[in-house]
Amino acid sequence: MKPARKICYITGTRADFGLMQSTLQLIQQSDALELSILVTGMHLSREYGLTVDQIRASGLPVSAQIKVEEGPSTGALMAKNIGRMLIGFTEALETVRPDVVLVLGDRGEMLAGALAAVHLNTPVVHIHGGERSGTVDEPVRHAISKLANFHFVATDESKARLIRMGEIADHVHAVGAPGLDGLKQLVVADRNTLCASAGFDPADRIALLLYHPVLQEAESSADYASRILDSLRANRLQILALKPNSDAGSAEVKALLESRAASGEISLVTHLPRPEFVSWMAACDIMIGNSSGGIIEAASFGTPVVNIGSRQNLRQRNANVIDSSVDRADIDRAIARALAMSRFDGYNVYGNGTAGKRIVELLAAIDLSGPAAKANVY
Repeated sequence: MKPARKICYITGTRADFGLMQSTLQLIQQSDALELSILVTGMHLSREYGLTVDQIRASGLPVSAQIKVEEGPSTGALMAKNIGRMLIGFTEALETVRPDVVLVLGDRGEMLAGALAAVHLNTPVVHIHGGERSGTVDEPVRHAISKLANFHFVATDESKARLIRMGEIADHVHAVGAPGLDGLKQLVVADRNTLCASAGFDPADRIALLLYHPVLQEAESSADYASRILDSLRANRLQILALKPNSDAGSAEVKALLESRAASGEISLVTHLPRPEFVSWMAACDIMIGNSSGGIIEAASFGTPVVNIGSRQNLRQRNANVIDSSVDRADIDRAIARALAMSRFDGYNVYGNGTAGKRIVELLAAIDLSGPAAKANVY
């Protein structure tokens, strides 16, 4: 019997772990695979909920924690922390010695992990490559794809784009979005229960707000968030807001949200466990902001989504997404359109909820012996 193939996943945020949790559990359950997880970034911050504890509570193995510098979020701090993570990942990978490093998406944590793996001659598998998006996210995502040896993409469009970028066609597999796996089964509370927990009236309309700062627009991010809140209030929506990620501009957005929460205008939470977040996504009248959850997952519930600004620019959309600029009048129009819509049919271009099974099959089967699996030789 062949020894289990060692798969090391890198996670830096509540978002990427939530998307990957069910897939990671399938990897752990597979006799052909052995899982390890390197944890860094927001997971290790009390300010963001110390979500490393949730990883441990899930029963998944944390092999190393790579700490980064905390402080006011700036582009400079983000760049410096990529360097810190590169050193930490290199040291951890030299100890874990995986057969494959698995990364997802477009964040600096994943870029640092891919860089470390490449220099240790360890094959990299990238999930959710080939997608378009606004701001710094897109070049970082494509950089990770160029460092990766294998690609498990969400859509056929992404597959075609990576092949046009020069990736080996046989190494690019369309598997769907892992965040859709078991999504509807994650709904643990109905609208009445959720409203009771937030002090909302279930008969009144509800907006779920998740707005992250954009690096190139960090100085204006709080102003943009304020416009969204003002528009939601003008439309008499009850607002459940999540605090943003740790990117540049987050301190200002967080301060704004805390101020609005203190005045009773919104209900604000630092972090929601994924089942609770998904339950709100299914129960709310609209989702608004610039989260990938609105682009990818919300369609499975038919929830209307107002996508604000440049963060998800050019990404594939489902029929439930209404795009808006950061102009207040445009936001007003988009919210009015979303509120006038009935719920959608649940069709989702990002897949049907079977990505994890396919990812496990591929991780066990891909050929790691060839030169293109070791040094990105084309």
